[in-house]
Amino acid sequence: MPDPFDEATLRPLVPSVIGVLVRRGADFAAAEDAVQDALVEAVRTWPEDPPRDPKGWLVTVAWRRFLDGVRSGAARQRREEAVDAEPGAGPVGSADDTLRIFFLCAHPALTPASAVALTLRAVAGLTTRQVAEAYLVPEATMAQRISRAKRTVSGESFDRPGDLATVRRVLYLVFNEGYSGDVDLAAEAIRLTRELASLATDPETDGLLALMLLHHARRPARLRADGTLVPLAEQDRDLWDTALVEEGVDVLQAALARERRGEFQLQAAIAALHADAPTAAETDWVQVVQWYDELLALTGSPVVRLNRAVAVGEADGARAGLAALAEVDPALPRHRAVSAYLHEKEGDLAAAARLYAEAAALATSAAERTHLTKQAARLNRH
Repeated sequence: MPDPFDEATLRPLVPSVIGVLVRRGADFAAAEDAVQDALVEAVRTWPEDPPRDPKGWLVTVAWRRFLDGVRSGAARQRREEAVDAEPGAGPVGSADDTLRIFFLCAHPALTPASAVALTLRAVAGLTTRQVAEAYLVPEATMAQRISRAKRTVSGESFDRPGDLATVRRVLYLVFNEGYSGDVDLAAEAIRLTRELASLATDPETDGLLALMLLHHARRPARLRADGTLVPLAEQDRDLWDTALVEEGVDVLQAALARERRGEFQLQAAIAALHADAPTAAETDWVQVVQWYDELLALTGSPVVRLNRAVAVGEADGARAGLAALAEVDPALPRHRAVSAYLHEKEGDLAAAARLYAEAAALATSAAERTHLTKQAARLNRH
């Protein structure tokens, strides 16, 4: 039997416990606060006195905390007539409740940043401090963001159908943006996406999971010891997590077989081609371009068009890649970096060095800026 105090056992219970309280009559904001209080109590008491039923314990304690709050306000009589005050009474929750919490935290009325923060609190079970550390903002700032988000969604019907596509976008933001603090948000995003995939049998959700697994598999090879970036072509593929690659490919193949392709499935198919190549030189760039063509037709995304130009340069030569790049808005982030790479590939080292330097000046991360600066210096030495 797993240790009930193990965080991997505790945090997945949070959305379903919130769902139980909402079903019993609590509004979402009050339910979420009560569950956070119960988690604090669990951290304090479980190491010495672990419960036999962790979820039941959390429901009981959270419900008591909620009722304590209700009794201290003017709504006491109305609430206590609506729900049985006995802590163990009422519906016990279901997978559908967990899915509704996913939907509520990714409500279209929320900004992406607020949806991410609320998802990490109410679905992932992180504390406000953990969320703040992950996104490098003061805890008070994150607390205000989460409070505003809860006020925004508290009036929404718990039974209202949600938008699965919005949930996927929020989880993808979690996967891509969080690298600080004491919680690995990339791993947390994968855990939440696994849970979402088990609740919503949808090929595009499976495609998102496959994409995350395939990208996460390459994580050990992405940075050097000094923290500088390692481009995909230079990564030590022996460091890639082959188990994650195999799982990602299996999930992707099952999703594609259902013939309802979406953006994340197509991105995962491209990632799978990179993962399948023993070396960068053996990458099937022609097929990569074909997947980009399908992805571009589906999304019309300028970022997809930019990445496609790189693939065309590898498949058909630098000149073809530059021709494809000419169709991309030069103001797009990373445009100069791609142009520098293709100019170098064509042999125009002076132009490439200048473009790498310009790209470094526009870089949004220190690691990317350092990498591009080194590329410019390398070419200037020639």
